[in-house]
Amino acid sequence: MMNKQIYNPDVLLTLANLSNDEVFTSPDLANKLLDLLPDSIWKDKNATFLDPVSKTGVFLREITKRLINGLEQEIPDLQERINHILVHQVFGIAITELTSLMTKRTLYCSKKADGKYSIATAFDRGYGNIYFPKVNHTWKNEKCIHCGASQEQYKRAKELESHAYSFIHKKIPKEFKDMKFDVIIGNPPYQLNDGGGTGSSAMPIYHKFIEQAMKLNPRYLTMIIPSRWFSGGRGLDEFRNKMLNDERIRIIHDYPNSNDCFPGVQVEGGVNYFLWNRDSKGDATIVTHDSKGIISQTTRPLLEKGVDTLVRYNEAIPILRKIQMLEEKSFSEIVSPNDPFGFDVREVGGYKRIKPKFDLKPFKDAVSFYYYGWESNGLGYISKDKIQKNISLVDEYKVYISKAYGMGKTAPYKVINTPFIGEKNSCSTETYLLIGPFQEIKECENVIQYINTKFFRFLVMLIKNTQNAMKKVYSFVPMQNFNKPWTDRELYQKYNLNEQEIDFIEAMIKPMGDIEEYDVDGEDDE
Repeated sequence: MMNKQIYNPDVLLTLANLSNDEVFTSPDLANKLLDLLPDSIWKDKNATFLDPVSKTGVFLREITKRLINGLEQEIPDLQERINHILVHQVFGIAITELTSLMTKRTLYCSKKADGKYSIATAFDRGYGNIYFPKVNHTWKNEKCIHCGASQEQYKRAKELESHAYSFIHKKIPKEFKDMKFDVIIGNPPYQLNDGGGTGSSAMPIYHKFIEQAMKLNPRYLTMIIPSRWFSGGRGLDEFRNKMLNDERIRIIHDYPNSNDCFPGVQVEGGVNYFLWNRDSKGDATIVTHDSKGIISQTTRPLLEKGVDTLVRYNEAIPILRKIQMLEEKSFSEIVSPNDPFGFDVREVGGYKRIKPKFDLKPFKDAVSFYYYGWESNGLGYISKDKIQKNISLVDEYKVYISKAYGMGKTAPYKVINTPFIGEKNSCSTETYLLIGPFQEIKECENVIQYINTKFFRFLVMLIKNTQNAMKKVYSFVPMQNFNKPWTDRELYQKYNLNEQEIDFIEAMIKPMGDIEEYDVDGEDDE
């Protein structure tokens, strides 16, 4: 008789993600976060662990496995050891009723901690240490005062999930209020739809879990989150400022392509996990990963001099420092804020745009009108009296560029969309930003040639980690004399870049003529 090998797969490897906003963590990834903690903690029978955003229970299960091994000498009896760990050391708050059931099944091997098949024998309550408090949003002015959720989107029937996460809604279980957790760990929900957009324009929420965790003052905090906070963005500027000025962040593992961390999941701007150490301050170790593994690692301050964002690529730091030595003005000074001519008008009390009416044929005193789709549908024409701001710029030469552009998943990147000249007597919708104005059309041509250089787009990439390309992403780009054209060779020479630095830029940025178009979403806001 043939011997058949029994294959017993880890069920947590077979689960499909609920969405790109609530991504399940694999056991392998969970252990990478746990590897950031000191080895001594697994031998400490008094150490306590909390996952405040439990989905599958994977973090709690892997913590328990490590403690079972680490406490073997301290508590020799296996059942006694399991009971001690599950009753006194490991705690979780589930994010939904479904995930509370999944977590209990994962951790206790039973849907009830005190059930017949539970591996714990010391509980007298079915939920064990996995809590799922029923929580409601608190509405004010059609928004939740705790998480900012839209009342229109999330006021639901009682039998439906409200996504009112207890950890950030001031409803921590009473059993936790007097506890001092040594470790808080998790993979929080990433965003909520506030009715105004999707993708990178939806409202981020993950930072609220980190802020709440820090208020509990654990010894260690580690979470995996989107990397958009590196450069701020919608609702993240204050959070970014706090994080980048906090010397207790000691390690950041960065995945510019989220697929290299979460296979099959596209999170614009990538993801990262970090270690915050309450009792240790200093520079942070920045580790960059791609599909092949670690590609760069160095220890440095989170903030460079004169910079208010995290420069994610270690190789970019010496390049940026050389550019800053010349103390030139920033190119961002001639880039307009969003909606340069005031066409971003919304319905009263809502987010839906009221699109301006325009003609596809010129008429007397008409202004040329660039809108999303003009290249395929034809240039538009609009009355000057419909322009709400910057009327004086209508009759100037300028350059237009998309305010949103999907870079793609892997290097080399194009980074931004192709700019074009805005002739005199022209305006645009909020789809475009305006660069200028300029006295001569030749200056516009030279600006476009500068934008097309790899040097220019590399510096934009250092800030642009979502599809949004607002004024701020041009902050690292130095101003030039636009009475002449610029080439990469001239720019590399001007800033004294060495061969290694040039090679890095060349590897990261594709030629502007090597076009691989991605979605340019004129409806996307930050």
